[in-house]
Formats: sequence, C-alpha cells, structure tokens
Amino acid sequence: MADRDTLPLPLEVRARLAELELELSEGDITQKGYEKKRSKLIGAYLPQPSGVEQPMAPDRRTAIGSSSSRYHRRRSSGSRDERYRSDVHTEAVQAALAKHKERKMAVPMPSKRRSLVVQTSMDAYTPPGEPDTSSGSEEEGCLPGGGTPSSSQGSISMEHWISRAIHGSTPSSTTSSSSTQSGGSGAAGRLADVMAHAHVGPIAHLSLRRKTVPGPLENGNSFRRSCEFGSELVWPPPLESEENHSAPPDVTTYTSEHSTHVERPQVSTVPRSTQKYGNAELMETGDGVPVSSRVSAKIQQLVNTLKQPKRPPLREFFVDDFEELLEVQQPDPNQPRPEGAQMLPIRGEQLGVVTNWPPSLEAALQRWGTISPKAPCLTTMDTNGKPLYILTYGKLWTRSMKVAYNILHKLGTKQEPMLRPGDRVALVFPNNDPAAFMVAFYGCLLAEVVPVPIEVPLTRKDAGSQQIGFLLGSCGVTVALTSDACHKGLPKSATGEIPQFKGWPKLLWFVTESKHLSKPPRDWFPHIKDANSDTAYIEYKTCKDGSVLGVTVMRIAMLTHCQALTQSCGYTEAETIVNVLDFKKDVGLWHGILTSVMNMMHVISVPYSLMKVNPLSWIQKVCQYKAKVACVKSRDMHWALVAHRDQRDINLSSLRMLVVADGSNPWSISSCDAFLNVFQSKGLRPEVICPCASSPEALTVAIRRPTNDSNQPAGRGVLSMQGLSHGVIRVDSEERLSVLTVQDVGTVMPGALLCVVKPDGVPQLCQTDEVGELCVCSIATGMSYYGLSGMTKNTFEVFPTSSTGAPVSEYPFARTGLLGFVGPGGLIFITGKMDGLMVVSGRRHNADDIVATALAVEPMKFVYRGRIAVFSVTVLHDERIVVVAEQRPDSTEEDSFQWMSRVLQAIDSIHGVGVFCLALVPANTLPKTPLGGIHLSETKQLFLEGSLHPCNVLMCPHTCVTNLPKPRQKQPEIGPASVMVGNLVSGKRIAQASGRDLSQMEDNDQARKFLFLSEVLQWRSQTTPDHVLFTLLSSRGAITNSLTCLQLHKRAEKIAALLAERGHLQDGDHVALVYPPGLDLIAAFYGCLYAGCVPITVRPPHPQNIATTLPTVKMIVEVSRSACVMTTQVICKLLRSKEALAAVDIRTWPPVLDTDDLPKKKPPQLYKPSNPDTLAYLDFSVSTTGMLAGVKMSHAATSAFCRSVKLQCELYPSREVAICLDPYCGLGFVLWCLCSVYSGHQSILIPPSELEVNPALWLLAVSQYRVRDTFCSYSVMELCTKGLGLQTESLKSRGLDLSRVRTCVVVAEERPRIALTQSFSKLFKDLGLHPRAVSTSFGCRVNLAICLQGTSGPDPTTVYVDMRALRHDRVRLVERGSPHSLPLMESGKILPGVRIIIANPETKGPLGDSHLGEIWVQSGHNASGYFTVYGDESLQSDHFSSRLSFGDTQTVWARTGYLGFLRRTELTDASGDRHDALYVVGALDEAMELRGMRYHPIDIETSVIRTHKSITECAVFTWTNLLVVVVELDGSEQEALDLVPLVTNVVLEEHYLIVGVVVVVDVGVIPINSRGEKQRMHLRDGFLADQLDPIYVAYNM
Repeated sequence: MADRDTLPLPLEVRARLAELELELSEGDITQKGYEKKRSKLIGAYLPQPSGVEQPMAPDRRTAIGSSSSRYHRRRSSGSRDERYRSDVHTEAVQAALAKHKERKMAVPMPSKRRSLVVQTSMDAYTPPGEPDTSSGSEEEGCLPGGGTPSSSQGSISMEHWISRAIHGSTPSSTTSSSSTQSGGSGAAGRLADVMAHAHVGPIAHLSLRRKTVPGPLENGNSFRRSCEFGSELVWPPPLESEENHSAPPDVTTYTSEHSTHVERPQVSTVPRSTQKYGNAELMETGDGVPVSSRVSAKIQQLVNTLKQPKRPPLREFFVDDFEELLEVQQPDPNQPRPEGAQMLPIRGEQLGVVTNWPPSLEAALQRWGTISPKAPCLTTMDTNGKPLYILTYGKLWTRSMKVAYNILHKLGTKQEPMLRPGDRVALVFPNNDPAAFMVAFYGCLLAEVVPVPIEVPLTRKDAGSQQIGFLLGSCGVTVALTSDACHKGLPKSATGEIPQFKGWPKLLWFVTESKHLSKPPRDWFPHIKDANSDTAYIEYKTCKDGSVLGVTVMRIAMLTHCQALTQSCGYTEAETIVNVLDFKKDVGLWHGILTSVMNMMHVISVPYSLMKVNPLSWIQKVCQYKAKVACVKSRDMHWALVAHRDQRDINLSSLRMLVVADGSNPWSISSCDAFLNVFQSKGLRPEVICPCASSPEALTVAIRRPTNDSNQPAGRGVLSMQGLSHGVIRVDSEERLSVLTVQDVGTVMPGALLCVVKPDGVPQLCQTDEVGELCVCSIATGMSYYGLSGMTKNTFEVFPTSSTGAPVSEYPFARTGLLGFVGPGGLIFITGKMDGLMVVSGRRHNADDIVATALAVEPMKFVYRGRIAVFSVTVLHDERIVVVAEQRPDSTEEDSFQWMSRVLQAIDSIHGVGVFCLALVPANTLPKTPLGGIHLSETKQLFLEGSLHPCNVLMCPHTCVTNLPKPRQKQPEIGPASVMVGNLVSGKRIAQASGRDLSQMEDNDQARKFLFLSEVLQWRSQTTPDHVLFTLLSSRGAITNSLTCLQLHKRAEKIAALLAERGHLQDGDHVALVYPPGLDLIAAFYGCLYAGCVPITVRPPHPQNIATTLPTVKMIVEVSRSACVMTTQVICKLLRSKEALAAVDIRTWPPVLDTDDLPKKKPPQLYKPSNPDTLAYLDFSVSTTGMLAGVKMSHAATSAFCRSVKLQCELYPSREVAICLDPYCGLGFVLWCLCSVYSGHQSILIPPSELEVNPALWLLAVSQYRVRDTFCSYSVMELCTKGLGLQTESLKSRGLDLSRVRTCVVVAEERPRIALTQSFSKLFKDLGLHPRAVSTSFGCRVNLAICLQGTSGPDPTTVYVDMRALRHDRVRLVERGSPHSLPLMESGKILPGVRIIIANPETKGPLGDSHLGEIWVQSGHNASGYFTVYGDESLQSDHFSSRLSFGDTQTVWARTGYLGFLRRTELTDASGDRHDALYVVGALDEAMELRGMRYHPIDIETSVIRTHKSITECAVFTWTNLLVVVVELDGSEQEALDLVPLVTNVVLEEHYLIVGVVVVVDVGVIPINSRGEKQRMHLRDGFLADQLDPIYVAYNM
C-alpha cells in the first residue's frame, strides 16, 4: 500500500486524521469507528490497485492501517503508554513472547454464561466531551489513553522508528506490506490482525448457553432440598461392585495424542492448538467410556498444561508423623551474591548560605510583598488555557495577613479563640485553584498554625477518604480552610449543612476569600521570626495498606530544603517556572509554592483539567512565557507526545531545566528519551532533562543538576532483573531479555549525607553492588509521623551501622522508602519503592516493573488508559502476585483471554516469577485516587473481600505455589507380632466398644415371645384392638388419618388377599411398594408379610420431574426382581402416562396393583415364615457416591432391630413419638413402619414434603402432642433453621413449647453436622428446647442403626481434632480454637446388642484407642448381605463377614465403609462403666486421595462456604487428580468471578491443595438426596456431560 507520506492529502484532511487519532487514543471512539471514519477520509486519495473494484477486499482494512507515516512517528507513543514503556522493555517482552510462541501455553478458556459476557458496564464508556477523572493520575499510573494506532501494524512502524531514533539502529524490516510484516518486535503474532485475518474457531462461542433439555437433576419445580422427592439418581445397573469404575487417568502420566507444539510461519495466525475448545475430540475417561464433552476436554487440556514442570522440583525429605512441612524455599546455591566492598556514605556539596537569603519564608514573603508588590507571583489558567488570574507578591502578602488575622481572632470568642499558634488546620482546595491555596498556606504560616493540605472530599465514601479523616482526627483538626467555590461544591445535607464525612472529625468550614474576611486593624502585624524547629506543615502520605500518615516538616527544615533546591537548581530572582504538578504536596509544593516565594519567582500553574483538554498546554505555556524551568511528571511528557502534531511554533530553547518529578520510576526513562527525541528539533537540549527522586519523609533525595555542558552524558544502567530480584546489581546479563534500564537521578542534595542500608532487619550498610533502601541525614527532611512515636523512631531516627557494628554518624538518618544504589561518580539510581516491594519465595520484585511489563504486552491498547494495579496477597505463607487491569470497553472475550495468557508468559520470562491471579475489570471501575490514579490498597481490599467484580479471571496456582508439603508416601505397616499384647495395640487399649448386652436385660417385653413382626401385629390387634398406632398429619397440622392395631391388621389382611388373588404370588416373591409417605405404605408392608411376600419400599416418581426420577424407580423394581408393583391409583396413572413412556419403557413393568379398592374378603390363612433367618424385606438406597445398593433384612434382624431401638429410647405403648423422615430406607423406614408395631407406642407421622408448605409443621406437632421423642433428617432441620429463623417470636406467641422434648434425633449416615445441630439448638432454645436433647444417630448399609442417642446415658461429647493429622489417617486431639482444628461430635450411643471395633481398612488389623480406622460392627440386626442380581460373592463376604487379621480372628464383623475412632471418655454410662464415644469422620467411598493424603469433601466444602456471603452451598470432587469445586451463588452473576480467587485461596491456605477447576452455578444445582446428603458423583457426571449450565467455569493454571 502507498505510504501515507507519499499520499497527496490536503492539510485539512491531515488535521482531521490527527484529531481522529487523538480521539482514538483517548478512548473516545472505538477502533471500529475510527477505522470507518478514517477510510472515509482518505478513501478518495488512495490509488486503486489494478483489478480491484472500488469496494476493496476485506484485507484492505489492515492494509491501510499499516501505512507507516510521519503522523505515526510524530505520535510516537502511538499504541502504547509511553510512560510505562521503555523500548528496551517492549522489545524484551516481544522477544520473550516470541520465545514462548513455539511452546504455546494451552490455556483452557473459562466458560461463561451469555448474561455474563455482555456484562461490561455501560458507564465504562466515557462519552466524548465529558472530562474523565481517570486521566489525572498519581504514580500508580493511569494513562489518558493507551493510544491505539490505526491498526497494530502501525504500532510496529512506530516501534522501529522509536528504536531507530533511540539506538540509532535500523529496523529489522520495513513496514511495506501488512501481510509479510514480521519485524523484530512483531514476532509475537499480533492479536489485532489475528482477529482480522483469522476467525478464531470455536473459542468465539464461549458462553455455555442454557440447555433446553432439563439437566438430570432439575426436579421440575419441586423444592431443591426436597426431602420427599430428593433426586435419588443412580448409576446404571451393573452393580457388581463399587469399584466398577476404575480410577480416572492420572495427570502425571497422561500423554496427549495431539501435540500442542505448532511451528508457525511469520505471518500472524492463530495457533491451531487452541482450536480444541469447543469441538473437543472424543476422549477416553477412566472407565474407558468415550465421552464427548467440552468440559473434560478443557480439563484434559489443563492437565496437559500442568504436566510441564514449571519450577524446580521439591526437595526430598522425610515428613514427620503429622507435621506436613510446608516446603521452605532453599536459597539457590547459584544465586548472585553481592561481591563489592562496603559502601561509604556520600556527602552532598556544602550548602552555601547566600548573604541575602531570607531567615524564613514568611520573612521572604514580607520582603517581596513590600519591596516589589507588583511582581507576579502566580498565574492561574482556565480550562481554555487563558490566564485566569495573576496573583502578585503584594496581594499574596496582604491577603495572607488577612487570613492570619481572621483565623487567630475571628474564630471562637476573645477569651476562648478556636485556634492558637501550633494548632493544626486542614486546607481543602481544588486542584485548579492554586492562588487560594497559596494565600491560605502562607496565612497559616503567618498565624503560626500548622496547615494540613488534603484532597477535596467529593462524596461521603471516596476511596481512602476515611483514612484521611483518621489523620485529621489524630492531628486534632477542628477547622478546615477552603475556597468559596469549593465550599459550594461540597456535598450538602437537606438542611444545607456539610455532612460529616465517614471517619472524619467534626469540622468548622472556613472560607478564605478576601470578601468574607474582616480587615486586620492598622496596628496588628503578624509576628515574623527566624525559622525554628516548630512544625511548619504536615504532608499526608498513603501507605501500602491504605492507612494515611502525616509527615511533619519543621520550619527550619522547610527553609533549608528551599535553600538546597535553590542551590542545586540554580534558581534566580524573578525566573519563570511552569508547574503541572499537584501544588498541595511533594515536588509541586516544594518548587511551586515554597522555593518560588523564597526567590520571588513567577509560577505558571497548569491545572489537570486543562491538561485533559489540551495535553500540550504546558509546552505552549513554556513557549508563551519563555519559562526557564518546568516541573512535570513522565505522564505529562507522554501526553505531549500523544498530542504533538505539526505544531510549527514550538520552541523549547528557553528551558534550562525540566524537572521530572517521578524520574525515579522504572518507566520514566523511556518517556524522557522519547520526549527528547521528538522535541530536540524544537530547541530542547538533552542536558535540560533533570529527573529527581523524592519521598514524603526525606523530601528531595537527589536531583540531576542542569549543566551547560551537553557533552556530559546522563548515567544509564542496564541491570539484570534476575540480579535485582536477589538484591544484587549486575550490569550485563547473558540473556538480554530480562533487563531493567534505569537512569540516574543526579547526586545528593547540598548539605545532606546519604547511605544505602539493607531493606530489612538492622540498618546495616550495603555493599557497593547491592540494592538497599536509601537513608538521608540532613536538616531538610521530615521530622516525624504525627502522633506515632514508634513508627517515627523506625523511620526518622535510624542509625546505620557498618559491618563492624559502628554507627556511621552521630546524627540520625531518615529512611526514604526508595530502593536503589549509588553508581559511579556518586550518581544515584533508584530501582523501586519499598511500598511496591513484593517478596515471592525469597526474591524481591517491584510492582512498578511488573506493571511496565504488562503494559508492554501486545495488544497494548487492550488496557483501558493504562490502568493496571499490581499487589501481592499472602497465601500459604508466601506472597502471591495479583495483577488487576481495566480492559477497554470494546474488548472481546478472546482479546482479553489472549492478552492474559501473554501477560503471564511475559512476566514469567522477564521477571522469572509466576502471577498468582490476573483479573480484568470493566473500564473505569477500579477505585481512584483524587488525581485519578488507581487506589491500590482499596483495590486490594476489594479483591480480598470478593467485591472487585472482575469480568475475567485467570488463576495460576499450579505454577506459582511451590511450597506445598511433599506428597505423602504411605509407610509399610509394622508386623502384627510386635504390636499386639493382650488387649493392647502399640501400647494402647484396643479400640472396641459395645452397647448394653441384650441377653442380660430382663425387660417385661411381651413382643419378645414372637419371632416375627406379623405375629406381633396379630397379637396387638387381639389384645389392644383400639390402641392407635399411627397418626398422619397434613400440612395444616390436622390429622388426615390414623390406624389402630385392629384397623391395620384388617387392612393388611385385605392386601394379602389382593396379592394372592390378583397377583398370583407365591411366598418369597418380591413386591415393590411405590407409595407416598403415609399409612398406605405401612398397610401394604404388613399385607406383604401376611402374604409371605418380600416388600421393597420405593420412593414414587416426582410428577413434575418424571424424566429424572422415574428411571430410578424402574431400576429398583428391576434390580430387586419385583414380581409386582403395589401403589395408589394416582401413581398408577402416572406410571402409565405419556411422560412416563418418554422416560422408560413402560411395557416391561411387572403387573401394577392399585390398593385403593381392596377385595372385601380376607385370605384363607396368614403366612407364617418357617425360619427367622428368611428374608423379611429388602432395603434399597442410593449412596452418596451414586451406587444403588439393596441389603437383605431377615425376620430375626428386623425383630432384633426393633427391640434394640425400643430399649435405647424406652418406647412403651403409652408413649408418643413424632417422626419427620423419609420412610424408604434405613432407620427412617424402621421408625416409620416397624417400631410402633413392635413397641406399641403411637407414631405421629409427618411427611417431610409437607414442611415445604409449612416449615413449622413438625415443631408445632411436637409441641401440640407433647411429644418427648422425635426423629428428623438434616434436610428437615435445615429447613426449620432457614425457614423459621425469624419467626421464633411469633411461634412463641402461638404457644409453641419444646420444653418436654428429651430426645430430638437426627437420623443420618454421615459425620454429624455440628454447625447445623448447634444453630438449631440455639435458635429454638427460647422455645424451651434443651440443647442436650439434640443429637444424631449413625447407620450405614451393613447395619441400618449402629448408634442412637436414646434417653439415658451421658450427653453426646465433642472433641477437636487436627485436620492435618486426619489427612494422614491419624487422630490428634487439640484445644478448641487452635489452628486447623475440626470439631467432631459423638454420633449417639451404641445401641444395645451392638459391638464395634476399629480396624485398619488395608491390613484389617485392630487399632488402638483414638486411632483412625474403619468402623466394623457386629450385632443381631446386621443386614445379612447385599441383594444383587449377580451375587458377587467376594464383595459380599468382604463387607458382611470380615475377620481381623490378628488378635480376635474368630468373630465375624461387617465393615461399614466409614472411617472413625473410639475414645474412652471420663463419663460413666448406665452400667457404671467408663463410656466409649464413637466419632464418625466420613465415608471411605467419598474420601478423596490427593497428594497421598486422604481428604473428606465436607471439610473442604465447609472452608469454601465460609469465604463469601454469597456462597450458599458447595460440593467438591476429583477428576483426573484435579480438585473440582462447585459453588452455588446466591447473588448477582457479577459476583461469580469474585469467588474464584477466594475459593482457590482458602483451599490452599487451609488444606494445602490446589483447586483445578472452580464452577459457579445457580442455587439448587447441587443434587441432594432424601437424607440431605450431597450427591457428589451425580454432580461430577453432570459437570462432565456439560449439563450444569454453570454461570462461570474457571480453569486454574
């Protein structure tokens, strides 16, 4: 394409183009809009290539863009933030990325829901013409617009051009054609044109749209924690064993067939390896089942990425029993160490006191105000750049006197003035009113009160404003001086009062405009004395943590500092100086307000509001006033470059000194270079640029002197980043990539002594080649932090020592907070700030350097106005780097993701450090400092509390966290002989315990004489026919139905007749009972017993969710080999409905009998089993791991079970028991259907599903029927806790009274949920519930009830164990509240007739007291085996008839599959023996083996739920050794990404695990079964099959 230089463009077109470029760089128009307008403008002037019609090829856009032109050159900053960018740096970044190009990181892209993708806030767009507060910035760095060139190609031409200008080298290739362009720095594949040329395949369709098919677990509109119709989903039928799905592939050995190594030509194209996102190829899962799933492909990709070893491997060492030692970073033996001699402190030249220097600043003001009152002191500008007001020395003098008189005499009363000399006063003036500020400041000096200049509070909750309030409070400020305009602009309450700002003291606002003040009397005169050691003013300083300190400066220090600046800058009387800096503090105050008055200089003040409108304004002012000196920041030079067009009339030859206030920042050098480059032709001399270094504590530390000798080159250092990170200066480095170029900031100030000390520990002098903190000994430094004597001592009263320990000087030094070294010739170099220092695994990194690297990454225009914050957070005993950037409003998902991965690579290559978290937020959303920079500590605070609301997050814990404990190698077990002695194992009592002995118990139990429950019912129907056994309640609490002994017996007979007649069943046939919870179920059960059939209770399908609940019903019916199904008419219809047909094949159902119309006659005879060991019923349940398991219950076991419960709970016919449980399996079924018949007590039945309608139903029933014993599930308890939390008062007024309850037992098959039971107890304590009444039971598949609290016996005890020891399968008891402690509650008392022993699950040897092992149980009511279709004998014998490997090898035990331990307590049980407590820790099936340790999901989930208020539920599981955390978000979707870092941090911190994937889903997605347990395996399947419809999925690197 023709170069634009050679295009014959008219001047107005050129001017319009230049304007467009400015608009684009300021972010006022989008790239697209810019290109459209641009091609419109120059389209007519482009020569048409032959063969192309007028509408140009799609390629044309980039082609035009690439034209390198002098406009691009002029705006040399074109595509990037000149201030942060050093060319050296950019090239390094490009080269680093090019190196990475070959081994492209395959970063799996996060999945987002569509609603989240469109999130970028509308307010992020700044409409043109509206001034954008973000442009004014502090050092933290914001940019007026990381200007973008017409296309990325343009930026290349600029880069070459700049590099040529700076290094005098020729570019590696010319920018002739856009397609072949590669270029030195262009090698890293430019994204912008990648996007233009290549359509990035499936990445573009990121958001996982909602599926129309309901997921497997969306239970229609039923309540999610549904107790009644919980989603009991199961694995498909092959049930041979629980090990049927082999372990998923191991991360470490998996090799991917498709290599991600792609060689690329120099043309920018998308690396093909990223194509795998959407159309993930078929992958084998661990079970050898191919799954085609986007999610698992991403995970696989992540796994592949993680295989590359990033950091040195962990050292080998032995891990002590429990102490998981965190890896301590061993110092690298090859790391660079300082080799130089010890440095000597450097002294600045003598401060030559000139004879006519005034004895104090007030004296100077008096002198000039009376000798030359007409001399201009300060000229202020309006927003058009026109002089607004000229303050003369005469006016300054008279007005300051007036202010002084008024604050001393007109505030308060004559007797009690409000202000006395030495009091502190706040100065609140806006940045565009230096004149009013100056008058007020000198007024305070004359009145001898201490001014505290602060920012104008704009709202009641400005970032950091609260801390400023604390400063004012601690300084005892009661009066604030302000200008009229500012006073009007402050926020007001309805009454017109200025409200008290958050954290501020009560202030009297005093306006200093002359017209509001009274004239001082003729005879009043301020008392002007020589400068002394009183405090002159207090400058505020914001610390790293956001706190604000006040640095006090004495009058003598202020004067000496002005003298030192006058001497080193060569100021003379009546010189003109242009000041762009903030005049309230720092360099702007020292030069523009103080030193200027001492020398009667004329200050031209250029406010930020003007700089935003016209970035060239300061240069124009220098020309206009022929100014000798200008005070600017790198940013102002950068803006001038961006805006600099063909300004013919610029002449900078009058400048003798250009003070660069932030000259010590790593990025200032490139701004200085680029500025000199462009403006040297306009009369700017190289020796004029004078960087300086300063800090609030030490004032000016060093400044480069203006010389007349242009041959003396400035000092440069090209330092190795790696050396710097170890605190060592190494000038050249073999690898040219990671270097930092620094410029000197001149020499020490006159009259000062400077030394460099080690940054931490004792202030010992550094060696000459070592980086340390600069300390200054001089009169001209701050004196103290106001009111903080301890911090003052550490900062302002430091006595550096030499290596021998001798102090360097008898006078104290002040720490400057700057890191650096003294170079050759006494030149001072600054490499960073103490505040920006981040120590990661023993190496020091500077936040500013990392910002500079991130900004040099292409596409540079990606970051909105260069706004990036870098800070560190402490996770797992080390600092971790977090980078937060604002992205441009128009950036796409792909842009941001590509940019993020490149930033990671660049920082890794250049700084050799991993970024822990990279977050992108919408433009304009980070908290701002008053001048528009980023407020770092607020940003960090938001990040840590999860309210940053990023729109993209990338976490890289795998690459950063190198100090995890070593994975555990299991130690071989010790042989049996050495451990077992009598009843001791390894010196401890064998862990065994038993409930009361049944054979010894003589109770008058009539039911004992019957072997079978059916006989007990017949006996009761004869002896107590009208005794009510069962009462069923409706959701209103009314009795819907009840059954007496006789009614139940009669009903059961009819059902038996029905089975014989219509079902033609023989005895021993299996019958599935599909009933809702109620009395029909009970009658049907006994009907089956009467007919000699084996009943199986099955939860009916959910009418709203047949598709997911019916297959489970069908499966139980099939697996249990039921010959017939009995149910109600309603369900009968449901089973034959169209929806049912869609879900399962209804033709294969066995006969379905409905029991609503029963035959009138009874069966000829009732069946009596021949043998108590025959089958009574089958108990089917779905375990939390998704396995369907049915166990066989014999008649003997059933009777023994009922008897055991009767004795434990003391149940008699006179008792009433309330039961709110699901009656389908386990103890819930036994309590609902069997116990009343055996013991004769009345059961009040409350179906849990009714509680969804009326949560108070259960408790009201307990109160109304004066129940002493009640049973519920965790789901019910949670429902009451959540649903009735706020209603306790109203329930009390309705007469709810729980004081009669002595046992409230939660029926569970898991570790007791202490938090839930405790909050339940606390909540209902006011209603009379006794906390000791609440307890839990424990059962499992092999034995449906092992423990149950019961009525007598000691209260359940709680112990605290060390979670870290638990991971090593050990129990270590700790004190409550100690770190890593986990509370465990005893699971109730062991039932009568039950024996327990704790055995090692691997070796099957017995374990000692308080040792963790598998709970083995032996009792008369153990189930007699699994009921499986295949009869897998080995599993059967292992679970139901195991024997110990040594010790008592005769007893036959059943293995529960749960880990726990027994502990002998100090309490005594009913028989008078010491009581043994059983603590259940968790199921072996559920436990996750990670890094050789055993984790229980509930522990990780508990930590995660605690991290953020919006996380309502959490479930974790593993996939290919990656930990996947699913969290339910109850809040706006914008919070989804906040959770990712929080979840990752807490799991690392508390569990030493790295989270692989974080999935954020809606409330109700995590499936819960009827017992209230999480179905983690279903969740895993749903995740891998991509059915969860997540809000966000983050893949941690």
